Amino acid sequence: MNIVMIGAGYVGLVAGACFADFGHRVTCVDIDEDRVAQLMTGKSPIYEPGLDQLLATNLAAGRLSFTTDANGAVATADVVFLAVGTPTRGEDGEADLSFVHAAALGIAPWLRPDAVIAVKSTVPVGTGDHVAGVVRLARQGDDIAVVSNPEFMREGAAIDDFKRPDRIIIGVEDERARAVMAEVYRPLYLNQAPILFTSRRSAEITKYAANAFLAMKVTFINEMADLCEASGGNVQDIARGLGLDRRIGPKFLNAGPGYGGSCFPKDTRALLATGRNFGLPMRLVEATIAVNAERQLAMVGKIVEACGGDVAGRRIGLLGLTFKPETDDIRESPAVAIARMLLESGAEVIAYDPAGAAAAKAQLPALTVVGDAYEAAEGVALLVLVTEWNAFRSLDVARLRSQMGGDVFVDLRNVYRADEITRHGLRYVSVGRPVVPQEAAE
Repeated sequence: MNIVMIGAGYVGLVAGACFADFGHRVTCVDIDEDRVAQLMTGKSPIYEPGLDQLLATNLAAGRLSFTTDANGAVATADVVFLAVGTPTRGEDGEADLSFVHAAALGIAPWLRPDAVIAVKSTVPVGTGDHVAGVVRLARQGDDIAVVSNPEFMREGAAIDDFKRPDRIIIGVEDERARAVMAEVYRPLYLNQAPILFTSRRSAEITKYAANAFLAMKVTFINEMADLCEASGGNVQDIARGLGLDRRIGPKFLNAGPGYGGSCFPKDTRALLATGRNFGLPMRLVEATIAVNAERQLAMVGKIVEACGGDVAGRRIGLLGLTFKPETDDIRESPAVAIARMLLESGAEVIAYDPAGAAAAKAQLPALTVVGDAYEAAEGVALLVLVTEWNAFRSLDVARLRSQMGGDVFVDLRNVYRADEITRHGLRYVSVGRPVVPQEAAE
């Protein structure tokens, strides 16, 4: 099939490359000429494991191309995916749909009458109706099919998520569109990927509901971590006990500094705004947002306490700046928020991240970024592990200790066991686990 992807950002680029790898002919359209020129060389402007190879393979095979000319690409397309950004609009939390509106209006005159528009952007319920109305008006009554096909890719594992999905959600309003979308995803039948066809509005809600529910799991286990710290429990035991219940499952039950990234913060705010627009308070979602907003402040408090009550003038090392490992994305990263608050408190912050250091430095000019974890430990009063990159899971703790000026290791992701740290003469601070005195560990 001929597929056009409007938007070569994270979602459009990964989805387009994967569709091409399935054997479809895919054209990704983007208004950024520099981005398109880079992509034509097979180099991705974003960090995602395996993406450069996927781009190079499908460019060489002639199945994937990039252009700034949407009109020419759309004219021969069977399916046009809208994969443009829907950032938060102002303080009200509403999703900004201006890019979706502009994309729909721009492609409308060039569409084949039998083409299908698939909205892959994360959009509030009713957006598909709006897109259909915009296109119908521009086409003077032509009934172009519009479907909702939300993405469920995790940054750092997006290619595998796309090729081996838990499920594919497609919201359709007519049988012809259903048949077209079934053909688009036919290559995944071999993987027995479940395809759930719903109404268009149900598909739109499902995307927000999924992200909000996962955000609530993260927030819930963090509240349980606080209870464990106050009462002497161990949050990792709690998480295992919960995760073994098949009704709950083990994922997203790792205590830490809270959620971040491009999806959970934006989508929970948008869902809250959607409920407000329908006169329905989303109390669980509202509480999730509020608790998560306080989480980074609580983690800074933990660091300050470990530093003796004041970080002013102290040198602090941070390991990790991205919101999660295997990505260069620092959007709403807890690590960046923590770094900012420490800098504002007068600390000197030295940080290392395998992929996100440059972006973090651009946001925080006062931040000092270095080339590896051991350089980040040089002369610091305490070292804080904030993002659980694999590179931080087997650190030479003895070497870290020899380079540090102080003796505190703060593990905000519970990567290490207490004895792995304390036996090297360091005090160990984690999240939601009993404090092990250094002397006892020795």
